Amino acid sequence: MSTKKSLRPSLKTILKTSTVAGVAAVMLTTGIPAQISHSFAEAVQVQAPAVPSFADVVEAVSPAVVSVRVQSRMQVSDEQAGNFSFDFGRGFEDLPDDHPLKRFFREFGGPAPRDGDRADRWRDRHGPREGRLRPRAQGSGFFISEDGYLVTNNHVVSDGSAFTVILNDGTELDAKLVGKDQRTDLAVLKVDAKRKFAYVSFADDSKVRVGDWVVAVGNPFGLGGTVTAGIVSARGRDIGSGPYDDYLQVDAAVNRGNSGGPTFDLAGQVVGINTAIFSPSGGNVGIAFAIPASVAKDVVQDLIKDGSVSRGWLGVQIQPVTKDIAESLGLSEAQGALVVEPQPGSPGEKAGIKQGDVVTALNGEPIKDPRDLARRVAALNPGTTADVTLWRNGKSESIKLEIGTLPNDIASATPDSGGGQPDQGQTGEETLSDLGLAVTPSDDGKGVTITSVDPESDAGDRGLKEGEKIVSVNNQNVKSADEILKVIEAARKDGRSKALFQIEAAEGSRFVALPIVQG
Repeated sequence: MSTKKSLRPSLKTILKTSTVAGVAAVMLTTGIPAQISHSFAEAVQVQAPAVPSFADVVEAVSPAVVSVRVQSRMQVSDEQAGNFSFDFGRGFEDLPDDHPLKRFFREFGGPAPRDGDRADRWRDRHGPREGRLRPRAQGSGFFISEDGYLVTNNHVVSDGSAFTVILNDGTELDAKLVGKDQRTDLAVLKVDAKRKFAYVSFADDSKVRVGDWVVAVGNPFGLGGTVTAGIVSARGRDIGSGPYDDYLQVDAAVNRGNSGGPTFDLAGQVVGINTAIFSPSGGNVGIAFAIPASVAKDVVQDLIKDGSVSRGWLGVQIQPVTKDIAESLGLSEAQGALVVEPQPGSPGEKAGIKQGDVVTALNGEPIKDPRDLARRVAALNPGTTADVTLWRNGKSESIKLEIGTLPNDIASATPDSGGGQPDQGQTGEETLSDLGLAVTPSDDGKGVTITSVDPESDAGDRGLKEGEKIVSVNNQNVKSADEILKVIEAARKDGRSKALFQIEAAEGSRFVALPIVQG
């Protein structure tokens, strides 16, 4: 009896179970409970770290950046005008003057009148026909003053006859060329208009660091108003474009048409002017070069003032001091500029600078290399006095000289090459076996001519060739193999491991350091 009673649920239990089931049913059908309504998934949201936006910079500087359109006047010669061989058939001359074909060939130098007498009469009465302006180039530029002076590249405006600038709002204005400088690839244009222009200023690029953000604004492929961003990739780049190379390298996308456009820092100041790209394909690969603001600022001021740039001039041919050359001269460091040859009548020659001297400092500031010396001298005003520190004959000495004015065209004298390729085994040939050279006295009595070079020798490794001349060793003139050996022996006794050879070739003069065999 007790077992059966335990299996039968009590009324209280039945009521309790029923109540729970009823509440569960209500929950499933109505969805009233708040905790179930909050179980649905929400859109993903990520709190991203703050990143710099260039929008404010672009909005501020864009009105100062322009597109530059250049046109050239092309003369059409009588031969060009009269030598078209196309036969357009009967009736071409009878076409209406406003006919598209007739306008096309008249504008682009089409066939001359078939009646040659008419062409002759026109030239007799009016002279040769003046060439039409043709589109030649498109580039970029930017205003640097409210009265309309703007900066661009020399290679953009070079050979141009007419210039038009297009503002970011599409307004087109004529401009005139104020001045240009080929050596730094800079030019200044002027827009004369009764309005004030938005303009930008140059930054102090000495404070620009590799890794800083920059923004390039320009006119790539004629699109106009294009903005790209990147960082400064390197400083002081030498791309072989001239003696004053000192470019900023940036990885902001720069393409054809960006030339002359500005590269800004995040303060909206110009840190550089885009001038070149490295590109095997012709398009952007992330390597662009900009003229530093410090260089551009001085050049632009001279162009606005005088229309040209006056640069200081020392007048010496120089080359780098390699580690081997420094060792051969007894210099503790491989820096400075080695004088290959002073130009006759130059300030350097008048002051007594000689072949083999190393310029180690200018006005007390150390010289790193020939490029550094060229830039520092060019920055000096012609007529000023400068202190030049030289390394000569194993010791340092200083001289004072007056800086000259760099001529527009400096003639490069070609040294005597020593008579070309001499015959092997000619009379007087002597062998310098330790150097891997055979030489003979030069016909002009200046130096010795190299008659053969062992390709496995140090001389062969350093590029010495048959036909070139050795004119001095360790800055002492030599006329025979014996004199060369005497100089080398003296250097060996002084503890030198290398000797400095001055080599003359058809391409010019240079210095080469060759090892001295000890013992």
